[in-house]
Amino acid sequence: MCGIVGIVSNEPANQLVYDALLLLQHRGQDSTGIVTADGAMFHMHKAKGQVREAFRTRDMRALLGTMGLGHVRYATKGEAANELESQPFYVNAPYGIMLVHNGNLTNTRELTDELFRVDRRHLNTTSDTELLVNVLAHELQEQVSGADLDPDQLFNAVSRVHERVEGSYAAIALVAGHGLLAFRDPFGIRPLVLGRRAAGLVGTEWVVASESLVLESGGYEIVREVAPGEAIFIGLDGSMTSRQCAPNPRLVPCAFEYVYLARPDSIMNGISVYEARLRMGDRLADTIAKHTPMGDIDVVMPIPDSSRPAAMQVAQKLGVEYREGFYKNRYVGRTFIMPGQAQRKKSVKQKLNAMGTEFRGKNILIVDDSIVRGTTSKEIVEMARQAGANKVTFTSAAPPVRYPHVYGINMPSRHELVAHGRKIPEIGMELGTDNLIYQEVEDLQAAILEGSDVTALEMSCFTGDYVTGTVSEEYLRWVEQTQLS
Repeated sequence: MCGIVGIVSNEPANQLVYDALLLLQHRGQDSTGIVTADGAMFHMHKAKGQVREAFRTRDMRALLGTMGLGHVRYATKGEAANELESQPFYVNAPYGIMLVHNGNLTNTRELTDELFRVDRRHLNTTSDTELLVNVLAHELQEQVSGADLDPDQLFNAVSRVHERVEGSYAAIALVAGHGLLAFRDPFGIRPLVLGRRAAGLVGTEWVVASESLVLESGGYEIVREVAPGEAIFIGLDGSMTSRQCAPNPRLVPCAFEYVYLARPDSIMNGISVYEARLRMGDRLADTIAKHTPMGDIDVVMPIPDSSRPAAMQVAQKLGVEYREGFYKNRYVGRTFIMPGQAQRKKSVKQKLNAMGTEFRGKNILIVDDSIVRGTTSKEIVEMARQAGANKVTFTSAAPPVRYPHVYGINMPSRHELVAHGRKIPEIGMELGTDNLIYQEVEDLQAAILEGSDVTALEMSCFTGDYVTGTVSEEYLRWVEQTQLS
């Protein structure tokens, strides 16, 4: 999971991209980068850390031009601490291409071998984004002759990318002296939305971003989602052309975007994230009512912030008082996307504090958006007991996460997942709860899809069914051996 944005404007793009990245900061905290295009010249700055830490006034002044890309990184491939693996990535031929990518490629071994043996391209990192930009560059090189470039050549190159690349990818690229290219994998697993706004009396400015809140904040009209398998090209003159580049595209967006990753004020694939989380709470309340005597619940509490809509609905539907018992330190990042278990565990108590007056002598029902490794959940249960809770019932608005996620969320190892190989009572014992209740898989799917045109979700971490059909047991073992979480 990362956050990406691309802008074609009539004014300097540096501040526009920076402001967009601030809105996407929840999608990645490891590093960030911005590149702008001034004619055929690229200007880039990237660094470790969050957006406000990474860019100084002198950096922004050097980012000249009216087209730009931005990226916030949460590492799923490569090394989180390696600044060389920060995005954007650059190749100098053909034309010069800068690319940012959100997702995770699942045939990196094969692509690395092909790029070395067949395409004769050099890779300097283990990042799958560097693989993607080199595959795109090679296929575009095969399409062009002479100095001219037209959208059909770009679209033909993206078609070949779809044939060669497996996994999830929403990508935006700048082609020096020509324009901006955006494309999405044939399953639309990771999000990408297109927007525009009028530029004075004539002309159009464009934005492509991971989440719709970027468009709304910048005063852009939401045109539509970039379709699965589609490529969009925006020229220097503001003209936009598009083409479907995959033979059998099918929209299967990632369910975890709605559970946790996206901001609640975003709309993805026509589905309001906030309303989906409210519906998750409605359905979770029904399951809680089946398994928990009402006398065992005095108050309902969320783990701020992403579980708050579900918790509000649980309390309302069960007729139980809703209280905020955990205070969140907003200057500590999201623990789920921090690299390394030790860092996550240390950060839980830095991030949350339990207010004793809300817990003392009460039977507490805690609602969280999900339980992945169990690190945070176990610490929270202990905090509630230390604050004086009588009983602690822990509930998850998502089903048990039993399988690795290989499409852009950092859950590479089954052995790290607290639900893997355990029944729910055993998970409850591991977390130290008096009672543990999960959302049903069917209820989560129904809650997200209700009222939308989307018919399926990528839910492999709950079900073990990988939508691309190319994820083998051998691949999962290799990921567990080679990829750190």
